[in-house]
Formats: sequence, structure tokens, C-alpha cells
Amino acid sequence: MSPDGVTRRDLLAGVAFAGLGGATLADPLGDATPLRRLDGQRLEAAAALHARAAGAAPPAPPDLDAQKGEHYELVIVGAGLSGLAAAWWYRRHAGRPVRMLLLEAQPDLGGHALRNEFVARNGRRLIGYGGSQSLDSPGLWSPAARALLQGLDIDLTQFESWYDQGWSARHGLTRSATLFSAEAWGQTRLLRREPGTPPAATLDQLPLSEAARRDLLQLWTAPRDPFADLSPPAKRARLAALSYDQLLTEVLGLDAQLCRYLSDRSKDYLGAGTDAVSALDAYALGLPGFEAMGLGRLPDRLMSPSARQLMLGRDDYIYHFPDGNAGLARALLRSLIPAALPGTGMESLVLAARDDPQLDRPGAPVRLRLNAPVQSVRHVGPVGQARVVDISYQDASGALQTVRADQVLLACFNRAIPTLCPELPALQREALLDQVKVPLVYANVLLSDWQAFARAGIGGFSAPGSFWQRAALDFPVSVGRYRFAETPADPILLHLSAVLLDGPAGSPPRQQAAAGRRRLLALGFEEFEASIRSLLDQALGPFGFDGTRSIEAITVNRWPHGYAYEYMRPWDRYWPAGPLPIETARRRWGRIAIANADAGAFAYAHGAIDQAARAVKDLLPGARLPAWHRRPGPAPWKNRASR
Repeated sequence: MSPDGVTRRDLLAGVAFAGLGGATLADPLGDATPLRRLDGQRLEAAAALHARAAGAAPPAPPDLDAQKGEHYELVIVGAGLSGLAAAWWYRRHAGRPVRMLLLEAQPDLGGHALRNEFVARNGRRLIGYGGSQSLDSPGLWSPAARALLQGLDIDLTQFESWYDQGWSARHGLTRSATLFSAEAWGQTRLLRREPGTPPAATLDQLPLSEAARRDLLQLWTAPRDPFADLSPPAKRARLAALSYDQLLTEVLGLDAQLCRYLSDRSKDYLGAGTDAVSALDAYALGLPGFEAMGLGRLPDRLMSPSARQLMLGRDDYIYHFPDGNAGLARALLRSLIPAALPGTGMESLVLAARDDPQLDRPGAPVRLRLNAPVQSVRHVGPVGQARVVDISYQDASGALQTVRADQVLLACFNRAIPTLCPELPALQREALLDQVKVPLVYANVLLSDWQAFARAGIGGFSAPGSFWQRAALDFPVSVGRYRFAETPADPILLHLSAVLLDGPAGSPPRQQAAAGRRRLLALGFEEFEASIRSLLDQALGPFGFDGTRSIEAITVNRWPHGYAYEYMRPWDRYWPAGPLPIETARRRWGRIAIANADAGAFAYAHGAIDQAARAVKDLLPGARLPAWHRRPGPAPWKNRASR
């Protein structure tokens, strides 16, 4: 069994499943274009590492002299946002010309910042995000992350005009909506609520027992303070020591059905359900039941990093390229290899065609090699005396190749590093394995129109207890010649998301994530598609939605290794005082440094950038880089972004 609990049987099933990625499957409408596509992480790229983690012997690296003899000043393993940002920082601060190579295991760059493209039947081109979504609250970003944006000429004020904040109201999509699906609740019911209407107004329509409705009404309208004899700091400490579900059932004595109703509220933000997040984090998320406790609105040290960020106050959520943070990845690529993405200015990032032959051009100062999963990274000689590092990887044909570097920066997942670098000290290897990614799935559905949404007066809906937790029309962003839908007859993208957890309720979130990954790898594309069609038919069928006519294409982005795990109470007792596993895990080892979102235990673009800056400073101790966070999570920087 591999370190994350994936058995060999699971692995083989996952590889077969991953093999569907990019395939043209039979289209029920008879169209020959690739309308049904699996994207995201391709597990065949990690098959060799999974096999070694399960006990297979490592391959014998080829003799470097028999190869091309490639030698670089820096080799970066992984071309996600952290790897690309590290290349940018290293080149900027080396103080001399740098030859570097980025090796990426997947067929595309950007890591979780993945772009999905579609062409509708009417010929209109639509671009969506398949992973990392937006630049979240740049007013809270570190100086290092903000300096990178400035260096890439990303002007945040541009989004104020690109993001149409009045789009939903202009089209009457102002009702909030919750779908109770037949699969989850034994009946189908879509509850819509007019803006400004209190939640209690729809209480009698909830498919809950009479006792659960009574308790929910109390939670909404007459919450009580079970810790009235404690000071606010003591109350917070008590709330950090128990889950939100425990607060509801064990402390407040409320009906357990409320836990099922509210469970999904924390998954998309914290990567865990209300059975596994602390009651203190639930308070930061705005879940009900805390109004009488007098807790205040300041961040608490016992909160998870994301909960702290919420308490600090988010910027308007408008900093979104049409392809999400793939736009940031494209900006980094253009800066590093200008010929690979011709054009200038932010607007051209959206529609510019990537010139892939330029990514790995011989003689170029920066080269990026896709479909090149690294198999080993080892110092040549004793670590303290080695002058170079050898990096072995599989080329497109599957053959093992070796390149040499003066320094190496590992921007891959933490859990892969002990297999790549068996020479690491045992304590560091153990710390690296502490990070367990949270599995998730993002789907983009190309709709020929959104008239059913207009009739329902909604822009999306949540679906508690269902496989897909949320479905929403894409963000209304228009950039240059790329224009968002304006009339209900226009094609549009619908985005669905699911954080996939499994195992007994109340079990540690790392265990639930590992079990969710096994569940995810057992699913086929047809099951994803059937669940999407069923969900949309139930929610929108009464408003004239016809999936056979309206659904033109589906791309499912599967991320078995998704969010970086955040430290959170009540599970991680060392949080926040430390010592934290990431501090041991990310230590420089000889000529090797580590940068990724895992290294900060913080699943955000700016977290990946911060860790890139920190790792480059490890390799270039004399470099003068802007400050980066020494603890995961945001700090209350004074230089908040202008709105």
C-alpha cells in the first residue's frame, strides 16, 4: 500500500480511468467532436512513483555520459504555480544569466491552475477554469506575492471593469437556491429564497423532521450561549476543541439531522465537513448558532488559516481570469519563455495561442518539458560535498533520461518527495508524508442557453448531501474580444464542484481525504455524467431544462490530489504554536530546496507564490526578496489592495 492509502488495485483502476482523459467518446447527440472529456490529474504520470511507494524497486538511472549531457544551473521539478513562480524569482534574483529547466509530469503546465476550452454549436468560444479559481483577497497577500503580480504587469484594477458585478441583478438571477435531491433526501425539492428573506421563511419546506426544524429555528432565531460563565478567549478555546457537529448535538443537544443538512457548508472552503472542522472555524465560516456567545470578529490564533482569512475580511471576489488562475500561469510562462505565448498585456493572455514547440527549444535560457515525470533526484557524492545533482525522468516514449543541475527546486507534492529523494533524513521524510491532499472534482458543462436559470431566477444552487455540492453559472468576466454571455439564449458554462470525503463521520480529516481519494478513483466518466444530468434535471426540469437539448459538452476535472491540507483544530494539537511538520518538511537538503502549496499547508495561489519565494531564498541566501509568511495563512498586512 502506498503512503496515502492507495492500494495497487486502486492504482490500476485509477490508471485505466485516467486513460480516458482527452479521448473522444461516443456523443449521445451524434456529434463527432470531443464533447465528453476527463481532465485534471493524469494518474499514469505518477504510476511509477505509486508502484515504488507500494514496494517496487526503483529503476536504475542511466549513465549521464550516454545521454545528451544536459546541465543546468537550476532544475525545477513541477511546473505548477509554485514551480513557475520559483523560476521567475530565481531568474530575477540570481544576478546573472541563468539556464534552467522545468520538468512537468502532466501534459499541461500550471498544476491545479488548469484551463478548459469549448466551442459551442453556434461557433462561440468559451473558456473556463478546471482547477485553481481566482486571486483570492489580494489585499491580504504578502509583499512577495504582490511583488510577483506587479512584476508580471498584472494590474488588479483591470478586474473592476472586466468582472460584471451587476450581471446577476441585471438578469434577475437574485434568488438563493438549495436543491434537496431524491438520492440524498428521498424526494426532490428546490427551495428558492428572495433576497433579504430570512432563512426561517422557508423552514416549513425543508425535508427535515419536525424536531430538526424546531431546533434549526432555535439556531437561527434564538441561539443560546452554553459557555456563558467563560470569558470570550476561554469560549474560543472550548470551541476549538470540538467539532461543529459536536457543538450542535453534544453541547446544545440539537437534532442530529441538522448535521446532515449543514455538513457541506465547510467542505469547499476548509476541505472537511462540519463533523471534522472545529466549531471555532464554523463560526468564522458564518454557520449558525454563535450569535449569543459574544465572540467578536477578530481572527483567533486557534482558527485554521482559511478561517483567519475570512475573519480578516475578504476583498470583493472579482480577481478572476476567464480560465481562473491559469491566467496567472500563462503570465508566468510569457515572462519566462516569451516565444511560447506571443503578445503583450493582460488582455492577450486570454486568447493568445500557446506555441508548444517553443517550450523546450534547444539553447533557450529557460526550457519547460511536459510529460516528463521525474523518478529520482540525488546528489552526486556526499550531500555536504556534492557540487551537482542528477535528476532522472521519463521522456515521452517512457525511456529514462538524466539531466544534471547545480541546484534543484522541488515544486511537486510533498508526499512524492520521499520516493524521489530517498537520501533525505528520516525525520524530514516523515514530515513530508504528513501532508494528505484533499480530493475534489470540478466539472464544466457547456449549455446551449441558460433560459431555465432565467426562469428560475437563480444563478446556481447548493445541493446538500448530493455528490455535487454546488452548481453555478460561470463568473461574468469579459476581457478584450472575449465576451461573456449577455442574453439567456447565449451559450454559457456551468461549473460544478465536489469535495470528495469518505469514511466514518467524525474521523480525522486526513483519513477522510484518503478514503475519498479511493472512492474517486473507482468512478468512471459515465458515473460523473449521469450524476450531472440527474442533478440538473431535478433542479431545473420544472423550469424547462432539457439536458438532451441544452448540454453540449462536459469536461470533468478530477483532482485526487487536490487542496493542500490545512492545519486545524481539534486534530492538529501542535497548531499554531508548533513545531509544525511543514517546517521540518521544507528544509533545504544540500543543493535541494522545496516549494509548493504543501510546504505552506495553505491551498491558495498566493500561498504557492510565498513558498516559491522562500525556497529561492534557501538556494540564493543573498537574494533580497520581499517578505513571505513564516506561518501558513494570511497576516494582516497594512497595504491592503485598493478596490
